[in-house]
Amino acid sequence: MAVLSNFSVGGFCDAKFLRVQQQFEENMRSGGELGSAVAIVQHGKLVVDLWAGHSDKKSTIPWEENSIVNVFSSTKGVAALCVQHALDAGLLDLEKKVTYFWPEFGQKGKRDTTFSWLLSHRSGVPALRDPVPDNALFDWGYMTARFADERPWWEPGLGHGYHMVSGGWMIGEVFKRALGCSINEYLQAEIVSKLGVDFYIGVPDDAMSRVAQLKSSASVPEGGRIFLFDKIAADREGVLAKALMNPQSLMTSSNRDEWKQMELPSATGHSNARGLATLYGTAVGGEAFLSEEAIQRCGDVASEGLDNVLDIPTRFGPGFLLQQRDNPETAFGLGQRAFGHPGSGGSLGFADPEREIGFGYVMNQMGPYLMVDPRARSLVEAMYESLEV
Repeated sequence: MAVLSNFSVGGFCDAKFLRVQQQFEENMRSGGELGSAVAIVQHGKLVVDLWAGHSDKKSTIPWEENSIVNVFSSTKGVAALCVQHALDAGLLDLEKKVTYFWPEFGQKGKRDTTFSWLLSHRSGVPALRDPVPDNALFDWGYMTARFADERPWWEPGLGHGYHMVSGGWMIGEVFKRALGCSINEYLQAEIVSKLGVDFYIGVPDDAMSRVAQLKSSASVPEGGRIFLFDKIAADREGVLAKALMNPQSLMTSSNRDEWKQMELPSATGHSNARGLATLYGTAVGGEAFLSEEAIQRCGDVASEGLDNVLDIPTRFGPGFLLQQRDNPETAFGLGQRAFGHPGSGGSLGFADPEREIGFGYVMNQMGPYLMVDPRARSLVEAMYESLEV
């Protein structure tokens, strides 16, 4: 890794969180970053908003205040915030069967699947078995029809397995049929426009010039952490390989305009650290946009134990990854009821409702870690150290 000896940090940092800025600068100097940003919202107020590095792979374009980047599965947590907001408004019901909204989904043993099972990775449909054409990735109607026709990998409701990408189509289709608008349309109209931040699930034309390029990782996880592609290589026909590589274009499209502008609520969110921190921080602090009941729901355990897809212990709420402080893959802080989601390559957004904290970290140098990246965790640890002073 090339060590960055000359870089400038933009933004601001409240004096209370100086340790976060120091760690952010240390991460930049380490050579593990290309461009990145970190932000913290406390009690509804933005207290840290830092960015540095470059937004292109050749390191010629500086990362700027309004640069945005694909946050992959961190999108799941923001989609789940939209679901909770709609629940508060009486527009959804988690315990309704999926077929109430989407009758075609009831095929091949999925008739009793509830919306809550989709959110908590219990539907038994984390992947499609038969090959999917590469270009079908961008065809919403084709993909939702395929998931409606797929038979479960395990009995729905019994056990859980991380729906790495599939949940975006299934949850998104239920949301669209129930409310008459997509998750992104709801997000923009009901939440983002009122907060004045960037978070797009499908980047509009006028924001495309601000999207940072992603640089692939050539490294492998350290410290005994799980290497996802070793697991895939061990069983090319298994559920994990199918979840991530069917279609193959899932692995090759992240810098394509079609991917950036596609609405997939499990993977195509584009934002910056400020957007993630503000969404989570204002969900739980200040004039919170979620009710107390919704905040409680976000942290309630819906799935826990051995994951049928990842083959490690995981713990999920209704669309959120929940805290597992003893698990290096899924620990992201001290908050006992913290909820959020990491994204492939390293991004992370979460809320700690007990401390009224929202945290966001984004980057464009992809890391090799399955869930929570060490770069993000180092900043989270610095944040909690700052809070304890």
